[in-house]
Formats: sequence, C-alpha cells, structure tokens
Amino acid sequence: MSSIGRYSRLQTLGRPVITTGEAAIAWDASGLIVKIIHGVWQINHETPDPAVVLPVLTNPYPSYISGWTALSRHGMIEQIPRGVFAVSLDRAKVVSTMFGRFEIHHIHPDLFGGFDGATGIRAGVATAEKALFDIVYLFSTLNGTVTLPELELPHTFDRGVLRNWTDRVPSTRLRTLATKNLDRLLETAESQATPTRTRADVARIRRSPRVSMPQEMTADIDLMRARRSR
Repeated sequence: MSSIGRYSRLQTLGRPVITTGEAAIAWDASGLIVKIIHGVWQINHETPDPAVVLPVLTNPYPSYISGWTALSRHGMIEQIPRGVFAVSLDRAKVVSTMFGRFEIHHIHPDLFGGFDGATGIRAGVATAEKALFDIVYLFSTLNGTVTLPELELPHTFDRGVLRNWTDRVPSTRLRTLATKNLDRLLETAESQATPTRTRADVARIRRSPRVSMPQEMTADIDLMRARRSR
C-alpha cells in the first residue's frame, strides 16, 4: 500500500491522536505519524490540541482540562501555565510528552464534572467556577491554605455555582477548608476589582428613572459640567 493509501486509512479513524495498534497501518510510511509518548502517536507533524491528547493519556477513564490551564483560558490569571492541568477519575500522574507536560489530578467521582466542549475525541474545559473549585479543593487537601494573589473574576462568574460544588465535597473537614479558602480568595479578588467610574457610566445612571442617584455621583456630574463650561 502506498503512503497516500496509508494516510487515507489513518484519516478514516477520525482522530488526530492514535494508539500504537492503530498506527501500525502506517508504521513504515515516513513522515505520516509522530510519536507523542510510548504507545501514543500524532497524525502529521502539527502540534496537537492538549484537549485531544488528554483522553488518550487517561483512557479508559474520563478527564477534562482544569486548574491553572482553564483559569488562564478564562482570563482569570495572567501567568501562562507551562504544562496542562487536568482532572480525571484516573490515578494521579504526571505525563511528559513530546508536546508538553500533563499534570493529571485524581478527583472524587462526586466532584467530576463542570466542563464544556467535550466530544468523542476531545476533553472538555472546566468552567470558570469549576476551574477555581478544582484548584482550591485539590490543594486544600495537600496544603490546607491556598493563595491566588493575581485572581481576576469574569463578570459572568456565578458564586452560586461555586457553592454547589463545595456542597458536594464528601468530607466535612475538606468542605470546610475549601469553603474558607474560596471565600477568602473571592473577597480578595473582588476587593481588587473595584471598577473605575466613567463619564458614560455616570450619564447612564442619571438617565435611568429606576436608579436613585448617590450624592457622590451627583457631585461627579457637577464637576464634569463645570470643566466643560470653562
């Protein structure tokens, strides 16, 4: 069979990341496949999406991207993680591949979930609330205290969703630890996120008949008018 024929057969698998058994059909076709780790191969030389590699690393157990990686994707932390933080029902392990390091954390089955975008060939990514919960829960079990000094909350962040996850923690001690850490982190993040009041904000509030104009905002508007009249 020609290289083109082997490549066509690989494409029919419908997955960019395959096992050694599946790669055998193109074993002697130079350039068609690239080794990721022992027993796992990538079709073509393009850097694969971590969400596609992850399910192969934890098979047959389900998994999803979370923690630092998901927080970065949601714009909640500025630092770009070097590796991929993942959560799974598989045992905890670190897997170094040709395309990066995967830190796979085991989580209790009752706490598995809270991610979007999963398909038959790719892992999902934790929501903003679940990514924060996973970090705090997993590190609370190890260190007791968790700090995230650069944490920023998106405007869609739902504390109720976060609370639902903490309520599911089976251990009373860990539930208390996680709740305390989360409350402290949220308070710090919210205190650092005081929005700057713009002229448009002030004007919009003044136009709304349902809003009672605070005295300090009225003073701001008077100051703006005085500056424009100069």
